[in-house]
Amino acid sequence: MRHAARATTPPTAHADALLEQYTQTWRFRLGAPESVRVAPDGREVLFLRSGARDFVRDLFAFDVATGVERRLLTAGELLGGAEESLTVEERARRQRMRMAARGIASFQLSPDGARILFPLSGRLYVYERAAQRARALTEEGGAPIDPRWSPDGARIARVRGGELHVIEVASGAQQRVTSGAGGGISHATAEFVAQEEMDRMEGYWWSPDSRTLAYQETDEREVERFQIADPMHPERAPDAFAYPRAGRQNALVRLGLVSVQGGATTWVQWDRVAFPYLAKVVWNEAAPLTILVQNRAQTEERLLAVAPDGTTRTLITETDPAWLNIDSSVPRWLPGGTGFLWSTERAGRWQLELRRPDGTLDRVVVPPEVGYRRLLHVDGPGRTIRYLASDEPTEQHLWRSSLDEPATRARETPQPGEHDAEIGSDGVRVIHRSALTEASTWQVVRGDRVAGNLTSMVEEPALAPRVELVRAGADELRAAIVRPSNHHPGRRYPVILMVYGGPHAQTVGQARARFNLSQFFAEHGFVVVSIDGRGTPNRGREWERALHRSFGDVPLDDQVRGLQSLGERYPELDLQRVGIYGWSFGGYLSALAMLRRSDVFRAGIAGAPVTDWRDYDTHYTERYMGVPTGDDDPAYRQGSLLTWADGLRRPLLVVHGTADDNVYFLHGVRLSDALFRAGRAHEFLPLAGSTHSVADPTVATLLYRRMAGFFRRHLHP
Repeated sequence: MRHAARATTPPTAHADALLEQYTQTWRFRLGAPESVRVAPDGREVLFLRSGARDFVRDLFAFDVATGVERRLLTAGELLGGAEESLTVEERARRQRMRMAARGIASFQLSPDGARILFPLSGRLYVYERAAQRARALTEEGGAPIDPRWSPDGARIARVRGGELHVIEVASGAQQRVTSGAGGGISHATAEFVAQEEMDRMEGYWWSPDSRTLAYQETDEREVERFQIADPMHPERAPDAFAYPRAGRQNALVRLGLVSVQGGATTWVQWDRVAFPYLAKVVWNEAAPLTILVQNRAQTEERLLAVAPDGTTRTLITETDPAWLNIDSSVPRWLPGGTGFLWSTERAGRWQLELRRPDGTLDRVVVPPEVGYRRLLHVDGPGRTIRYLASDEPTEQHLWRSSLDEPATRARETPQPGEHDAEIGSDGVRVIHRSALTEASTWQVVRGDRVAGNLTSMVEEPALAPRVELVRAGADELRAAIVRPSNHHPGRRYPVILMVYGGPHAQTVGQARARFNLSQFFAEHGFVVVSIDGRGTPNRGREWERALHRSFGDVPLDDQVRGLQSLGERYPELDLQRVGIYGWSFGGYLSALAMLRRSDVFRAGIAGAPVTDWRDYDTHYTERYMGVPTGDDDPAYRQGSLLTWADGLRRPLLVVHGTADDNVYFLHGVRLSDALFRAGRAHEFLPLAGSTHSVADPTVATLLYRRMAGFFRRHLHP
C-alpha cells in the first residue's frame, strides 16, 4: 500500500516571529483592558491597561456619552521613578490570582464612585475623581493586603500583619479591630485552598450598614510548612508557606463578627467538625449574613443564614455522591431581602433558581437546557438578571431574563465566540468578546446603543492561528486541529497533542488566543490537536463526574480515543508519530501518557506535573479523588506517576519551576528520581526562580524553542 508523503519541511519564517511576540506580550495578554468597572452613575467606565509589552498598568476612564478615553493615573507619577516593591504575602496573593501585573494592579471604586482606592508598592492611595488628585494614606503597620471600602464610603478596611484594621477616610485615623494573630494564627485573610481552589480571595466582609465586620480566623499551627528556596541564591532564607496535602491536616477556619470600633468578637456557630470548609460568604443589604460551608469530602454543603448573635439556620442543603462544584456568583440576595438566587446541578446540568427568604424553592429561572454558567447582575427595580450561558461547550454568551417571566429570556450576544461582561447601572454594560478569526473586543453598550470600544493595545499575532474545531467519536469530544501555514494537502504530518484534560478547564473553544502556542509548534512541521474529554466542564454533571477517583484512567483513555477517531477521519495525521505536551494537570496527563501508552505516544513533554496526588492540596485533590482511605488507596495508587515509572519507553522531557507554589518543585524532582531509580533515561529541565506561570520572556522563549527542538528531534523522520 502506498502512503502519502511525510512532511519534512523546516520551521517557517513565521515561527520565530510568533514566538517572540508570544513571550514578549505574556501570551498576548498584555495591553488588554483589565479590571473593568462601570461607575455607579453609568457615565464612565474605569479600567486598567498596560502597554503591549509592558506589565505596568495605568488607570483609564472611558466616557460613555462621548466615547472619549483618557488616562487618569500612572504608577510612575506616584512613585517618582522609584522601584516598586512587593511583600512575600502580596506576591503569593497575586500568584493565587494569576496576576503578573505591576503598577496599579487593582483598584476599587467607592460606593458613590467619587473616589478610587488602590495599593501600590506597600502603600494605599485614594484618587479623587473630581479633583483628579491622588493622596497616600497612613503607612503604619506594614504593607496593606486586600483593601476595601465600607458600604457607606466613610472607612477603608485592610489587613496588615495578620490583623484587620480600619481607616477613617476623612481623618486618616487607623483602628485595629482584631487581635491575637501570630504563631500560625491570622485574621481576615483567606487560607491557601480558599484562594487557590474555592475562588474566594476575601477573608473579611463589611455589614451593609458599615457597623460590623465579619472576618475569618485561620489556625495553621498544625498545617505542614513548605519551604521555597532560591537555588541560585543559597545565602537567602527560604520563604515558608502553610500547605495542606491530601489526607493531612487542613487549616482550621472560623468566622467572627466584630464592631468597626473593635472589641469582643461574636463567633458564628456551625458544626465546623462536620463542615470545615468555609466556601462562600455574602452579606447583602436587607438580608442576613449568609455562608456556604462544605464537608471535607465536598459531597455535602449547607447554605446558612447567620443571626447577629452568631447562631445559624439552614437555608439549603445540597448533596452529590461524587462532589459538589462551587458557583462563586451565588447566593445573590434580591433588593429588600425578598429572596435570593441559587444555582445547582441537581437536575444533571446547572440551573439557576429563585429561592424564598427561608430557602424554599420559588421557581427555576434558568432551566438546565440553557447551559447556565455564572450570574453577573441583578437589576432590582426591573427584576432583570444577566448571566453567562451556552448549551455549546465551545461558546459562552450573555443572556437576559426576567425573574417574573423567565420564559422571556434573550441572548444579547448574537455573534459566535466566548463572551464575558461587566454590568453597571443605567443599562451600561461592557461586553468582552473573543472569537476564532478576530481580535478580542471590549464593547461599551448603553441600552440599545453602542457607545464605543475600550482601546486594546494587544498586538496582532504575526500569524493568526489556523484552527478547525471538530467533534470526534460517538460522544462528540470537542477537538481543535491547528495546521502549519504552509500545510500541503496529501502530506502526512507528525502530531502534537496539546493537552490539559482535567476538571474545570477547557482547551477547545472559540477564542483564537487559546491556539497561539499551538500555531508556533505547527510551524515546525506538525499538526497540533487538542481534545476535551470527560471531566472537562460545560457538558453536564455526568460527563464531568466520570473522572471521579479515575485520574489515572478516564482522562488518558479519552485523549487516546479522540486522537484515534481524528486519525481515521483525517489521513494527514500520522498517528505513528505522536507527541504530547501539557502543563499542570496537562503535565501530569502528558507524563502518564508516556508511562502507560508508549504504543500511542512517541515523545512527551510534562510541564509542572503533579507526580503523586498525595502531595497536592486537600480541597482540589480530595474533591475528585476522595479523602485517602489509607496508604494503599487504589485511586491514589492508580493515579500516581510513581506507580508507572518503570513503564517509560520513549523520550520524555520534564520541566518544572523551582519557585512553583502551586505544584511544588518536589513533584518534578520526585518524578525524575523515580525514573532514574527505575533505570529510565529522561530529560529534566528545572527553571530557576520560575513559578507555576513562566512570565519571564527570556525564559519562556528559550523553553519553547527547546520544546520545539525536542519534538522535531524525536518525531520528524
